[in-house]
Amino acid sequence: MLLLKEPDFRKEIKSAPRSGYLFFGEEDYLKSFALKTARETGCPDPVFSAFNEMKLDALDFTPQKLLDALMPLPMMTDRKLIVVSGLNFITMRPHDLDDLCEVLETTSDYDYNILIFNVASDGLDPGFLPKKPSPILNKLSSYLTPVYFERNTPAKLAAWVGRHFAHNGVTASPQLCSSMLEYCGRNMYLLASEVDKLCYYTLASGRTEPTEADLRFVCTPASEYDAFAFANAVMEGRREDALAILADYKLRRTDPLLILGDVIRTYCDLAGVSAMTRDGATPAEISSVLRIHEYRVGLYLKSLRNTQPDRLRRALDACYAADAALKLSPQGYTALERLICSL
Repeated sequence: MLLLKEPDFRKEIKSAPRSGYLFFGEEDYLKSFALKTARETGCPDPVFSAFNEMKLDALDFTPQKLLDALMPLPMMTDRKLIVVSGLNFITMRPHDLDDLCEVLETTSDYDYNILIFNVASDGLDPGFLPKKPSPILNKLSSYLTPVYFERNTPAKLAAWVGRHFAHNGVTASPQLCSSMLEYCGRNMYLLASEVDKLCYYTLASGRTEPTEADLRFVCTPASEYDAFAFANAVMEGRREDALAILADYKLRRTDPLLILGDVIRTYCDLAGVSAMTRDGATPAEISSVLRIHEYRVGLYLKSLRNTQPDRLRRALDACYAADAALKLSPQGYTALERLICSL
C-alpha cells in the first residue's frame, strides 16, 4: 500500500496530482492546510471556483451525489476539486462502504478531478501503520491514495511554532517556542491562535521579539486533563467537571475508546489499591505489587477515602456497559456522556 505523508502530498499536488486522496490521521490542522494547497492548485481562478470546487458533507452525502459531482467537466481549467468531509468509516455500515467503493471504481473515467476524502482523526481506524493497516484502510487504498497526517513530535511542533512567528514578522527563540507547547498545549489550532495573539501584542508594544513574561501575560494556558481527573469526577458524581473534561477531550479529538480504556484502567487500579489496603498493605507494597508509582498510589488512597466501595463497583459496571455500547454500536462521545450522567 502506497502511503504518503503531508510533505509528500504538498510536493505531488503541485506537479502531478492523482485523481483521488484519502486524508486521515491525528493532525486535523495540517489537513486544512493541505486542502488549501489543493484548492490553489485545482481552482486557481476564483472567478470559476463556483464551478470547479465542489464540497460534499457527511450530513447529506450519498454515493450517487458523489457520482453526480464527478461527472461534469471542469470549466476553463484542467482540473476540478471535489472535497468530501465528515464521513466516519468506523461507524459506516459494510453495505454503505461497498456502495461507495462502486463509485470510487469509476474515478479513472473522470481523471480531470482531484477527489479528496477529508476524514477527521476519529473517523477511521488506521490499524498499525505502516506494517499492518486496518481492513477498511486497505480497502479504500485500492481507490484512493492515503495521506497520513500523523501527530507531530514536540521538536517538529516547536519548529512549526517558530515558522508561524516568523510569518507574522516576529522572532521567537527556540526556548520560547518550546515554552509555548508546555504552556498552551499541542493542539495546532489552539497554538496557531495563541501565536497570532502573542505576535499582535508584541508588535503593538513596538518590539519584534516576545518574552516568557509576554507569553504568560497574553496566552491562555492549556486545560488538558488526564484519565485520573476524569475518572474521579465521574465516580464522585461531579457531572459539570466531568463534562468539562470530556469537552476538552473532544477539542483534542481523542478517540472515545481510548478515553474509556484509560478510565477503566484507572478504576481497576483503584480497585486493586482498595483491596490491598483492606489487607493491610503499605503504600510501598502496593506500588511494588501493582507496579504503580508510589506518588500515584497516594493519590488513589486519597480518592478512596472519599469513595464508598459500592460506588466504585457501580462505576466499573457502568464503564463496561459503555465499552460494550461503543464496540457493538459505535456511539462516539454520546456513550461517555451517558456514563457521566448515569452515576
